[in-house]
Amino acid sequence: MNDTPPDATRFRKLLLELREELIASQADGKAASGTVELDQARVGRLSRMDALQAQAMSKEAARRRQVQLVAVKAALTRIEADEYGLCRECGHYIKIQRLEFDPTARLCIACANASE
Repeated sequence: MNDTPPDATRFRKLLLELREELIASQADGKAASGTVELDQARVGRLSRMDALQAQAMSKEAARRRQVQLVAVKAALTRIEADEYGLCRECGHYIKIQRLEFDPTARLCIACANASE
């Protein structure tokens, strides 16, 4: 059980920085997920397969960034509602070390382990 509330100002800054990084990497990843050229005269079959694989990986990375952006937005909303750092299951404060590792965490370690 943890009774220490997190420093909302510190974690807001950390979350805003994380959001900016995600938005910046989202812009960088758009080019990699573009259409793969299918002209065999210009690109060999193996090169095309590599490009298709890279495209699939880029799309998955973009999906993960989007999920992370939603989690960051939810964490910022919890800060504004003065609920940041409270476990959604047990209601106790999440340990600061866990929030430093994942500032979007919604569950304490005990509740997260129990839900798995």
